[in-house]
Amino acid sequence: MTQPDPIRREARTGSLLHLALTLAAGGLPVLPLSADKRPFGNCPDCADNRCGGRPNMKTAGPCVCPRPCHGWAAATHDPAVLSSGPWAAAWRRAGAVAYHPGGAGVTVVDLDNPAAIGWARATLPATTAVATTRGEHWIYRGTMRSANGVRDSVDIKSRMQYARWLGPGTGTMAVLPTVVRALVEREETTRPRAGVDSSSPARARWDRSVATGCRHTERYVLTGLNRGLGNIKAHPDQGAGSAAYGVAAFLAKQHTACPGPCGLDALGERIVDAAVSVGVPEPYARRAVTNGLALGATS
Repeated sequence: MTQPDPIRREARTGSLLHLALTLAAGGLPVLPLSADKRPFGNCPDCADNRCGGRPNMKTAGPCVCPRPCHGWAAATHDPAVLSSGPWAAAWRRAGAVAYHPGGAGVTVVDLDNPAAIGWARATLPATTAVATTRGEHWIYRGTMRSANGVRDSVDIKSRMQYARWLGPGTGTMAVLPTVVRALVEREETTRPRAGVDSSSPARARWDRSVATGCRHTERYVLTGLNRGLGNIKAHPDQGAGSAAYGVAAFLAKQHTACPGPCGLDALGERIVDAAVSVGVPEPYARRAVTNGLALGATS
């Protein structure tokens, strides 16, 4: 016999809350996610920046609001809070359970596709792995700063992010390695001094004089370049180095069928300049662009 919708909804709610309480009993700070797998919106006292712009998201620490609020900061392992009246409405509408990796003392390397998984297997030490819809979560013991887009389809979830609970995974959890920390630390940027012009038109010129063997039109090349430069400059706080790597790889790939020369060095200088202009240290920008051009040329 098919049960009425309210009964099915109540069963789902009870199941998710039971899962949350079980995880919390093991010390995992958890929170409900909505049907679209996102945290619920801020409570009425904090909606529309009434609380001053989500202050709890600026530093690691719990949220003190009575309802699930401020995303990851709402995560708790207190059964009284999880089962409380103010949280009941969220559990009734919940679609999944999430946890706060940093609060649990771990870091999640979110690998969003098979290519990212392949990179991790070739680069990172083996650890606990959890299958996701599109890829895998690799979980390490230890915490660090969170960051999105540290590589193509790779995010770091730790002190200031949440991760969806998808099971305990397989494999033995390893200590957070330096190579993972470096993915974020190398993205730290220093704002350039006011008035500094980091571009160098003389060295960054690209036209037919340096691309005599390119099969593309100048408009095609410069349009792609300018879009890429815009993408880099859209990451003034973090991720500009990774964006520069991706732009270089993409542009180089477009020229693999050209007889050459295509003036890729000149394109690379423009990419380096764009990354430096938003605070990426020049040595790192150059490494990122050099590696990107090399990858794209062999793709």
